[in-house]
Amino acid sequence: MARRLIVVDVGNTSTAVGRWFDGKVTDVSHCDGGFDEAAERVAALVPGTAEAMAYASVVPKADRRWRALAKRLGLPLVPVTHEIFPLRLDYPDPSTIGPDRLADAAGAVERYGAPVLVMDFGTALTAAVVTKDRVWRGGVIAPGFPLMRDYLFERTAKLPRMELGSGIAPRIGRTTEEAMRFGAIVGYRGMVREIVAELKRNFREDFRLVATGGFAGWALRDAGLDFTIDPTLTLYGTGLICSREL
Repeated sequence: MARRLIVVDVGNTSTAVGRWFDGKVTDVSHCDGGFDEAAERVAALVPGTAEAMAYASVVPKADRRWRALAKRLGLPLVPVTHEIFPLRLDYPDPSTIGPDRLADAAGAVERYGAPVLVMDFGTALTAAVVTKDRVWRGGVIAPGFPLMRDYLFERTAKLPRMELGSGIAPRIGRTTEEAMRFGAIVGYRGMVREIVAELKRNFREDFRLVATGGFAGWALRDAGLDFTIDPTLTLYGTGLICSREL
């Protein structure tokens, strides 16, 4: 039976919402204005189109408001958890895995097969490894670009808050901002390349490389890595996992 869901991905920096119907994600919005903006987008999507709200969140303090909204809209709220994850988990305490990481992995395997290495470029940089036997083996968590930028700004007296820019590094930094941009772009891409290389060495598998998250396109530009960028992956995986519960 085809399912009609509202899919919600609550992150530390923004919230993504959309419709999920029979494996297709549409009407996606990325909301930076907090709960109220995202709730308005969800309410606009609901009439006549949804039977439940599929929910992945890495912000526990937001859960109460989202449960209340789902109740007000007459929708059961189905959260992503390890109990309904469709792949086998080789992990000491699965309850500690972030719902977004589970959604990314499930969605990547369904869309691209296994083995797969999926990286999510958000506030944090996360990676999940699924080997060819379709087992989730673990992952990586590293600072994302917003954390690197904001930490430099907040913990130093004279460095400005750096903007994202075009993603093209200067030949060398000839101003403070250019020096910061060179460090962020070249250093960040170097970190990504090293993570990918180390995981390939550790598992000796030819992973399909899949990326998602708001900074994926910027971070992977000219990085020399054969990533498929999938902007709707987390929402897709959220709907895929939660549809199994209906």
